[in-house]
This record gives sequence, C-alpha cells and structure tokens, in this order.
Amino acid sequence: MNNIIEIDNHRRNANPNLLLHCGANTVERGDVYRIPTPASTITWYPMPHRHLLEEVESQLWDSGLEILSETHALSHEGARYFGVIEVAKHGSTHEDYSWVIGIRNSHDKTFPAGLVAGTRVMICDNLAFSGMVKIQRKHTRFAARDLRHLTNRAIGKLGDRLQSMDERISLYKQSRVTDLQAHDLIVRAVDAGAITNSQIPEVVGQWRKPDHECFERRTAWSLFNAFTEATKKISPELQVKRGEALQGLFDAKYALC
Repeated sequence: MNNIIEIDNHRRNANPNLLLHCGANTVERGDVYRIPTPASTITWYPMPHRHLLEEVESQLWDSGLEILSETHALSHEGARYFGVIEVAKHGSTHEDYSWVIGIRNSHDKTFPAGLVAGTRVMICDNLAFSGMVKIQRKHTRFAARDLRHLTNRAIGKLGDRLQSMDERISLYKQSRVTDLQAHDLIVRAVDAGAITNSQIPEVVGQWRKPDHECFERRTAWSLFNAFTEATKKISPELQVKRGEALQGLFDAKYALC
C-alpha cells in the first residue's frame, strides 16, 4: 500500500499533488490517525504517526510559523509515514516559492522520526529538501515523554535553515549559467548521487526547453528546477537524500563562493 493522505478541509490551499508523484492514491487525513501503532518491546517503543504530526503542528504555531497547507503519505501498509507542511511567517509570503517542512516516521524500524527543511516552487510543485534533523536516533523508551522537547529543538534548527534558503535562492537567481556549465554540473550531479544516469535526458530537456516559461532564464535557479522537475516522481526518502546532494553541488558553485 502506498497512500497519499489529503489533510482535513480547514487547512487552506491543501495540495495533494505535493506527494502524488510517488504513484499513490489520495485518501483522507483520518487514515493517518487510524494507523495502529505496533506494540512496544523491551528495547523498541514505536511512536504513533498521529502524535508526531500533532506535536510538529503545535510547535510550528508556537514558533511563529503559519501552516498554509499539508499533504501526507503512507507506505508499506502504513508502517512508514511522510508529510509535507507548507509554512510561512505570519504576514509574509514568497513570490514564487514557499517554505515546507518534511516529516517522516516509521513503525518498521526503517528510520527514526525526523524533520527536514525544504521549498516548494508554486508553479510546478517541485520540492527540494535539505538537512534532515532526527527527532530521535531510535525509538527508545522515553521518546514519547521527550517528544515536545525534541520537536521544539528540531523546529528551531529548521527555522534557521529556512531563512538561509531565502538567501540561497536569491543567489541562484542572480547566477548566470551557460549551456557548457549546465552540462558539466549535470554530469557532476550523477557522480554526487543527486540524479541517476537515466534521469540525465530529462534534466537536459528541462534545461533546454523548460515546461514553464519562468525557467527560460539561463540562471542557476532555472537549472536547479530542471533537476527537481526531473526527480519529482521519486520516493520521499530519495527526494531528501538526493536533494541534499544536489543542494551541496549548487551551494559550492553558486551560493558559497
């Protein structure tokens, strides 16, 4: 089972397409709540998906961030949960992209609960994540008790990363890129694990003839979105891993000079 869960109707601008690229069917948010949490053992205490989601929401509001929309996904018979929460500072928005927080949790010991900062480009729903913050290294006995403190600390770290993303994107938009430079970076992206060999043609195609007119400008921002357009159908786990590799390449070339 790979199910996408659309949030309840009171959230504005909820967009199930944010994770629909993983090839799943849209279902209700209530399905996340109905996923049973496995019984704990002496050494393993799984965290309910619902508890994690609600605590993250609470901490986002407390930190001064407004929740604009949410999209949720389940895989492996509900054992793995992924969510994307679109946020903004109260009274502040971006012209062509928005901040997002990615959430993950598992009931099958695949990975610990964690949060990651990212962006969503509004015209195409392209997602880019970077900097996973683990809420817990493993599902331990006191994880539930410490959830509020651990989540608060993680949200604080992600807040700083969201701010730096604005600076990063501004530099990307100002950086001119030639075809030769773009082709070189595409090859290096394969070496870094940001894309696979089979994705090269789509990245090149999106760079040479982008689906959206706003990316016809020959900038690092347009090239970055050629990558994210080509990789938007991969799983949430891979989006985070490859997104970090991609951002590292672009930062070294265009943002950290």
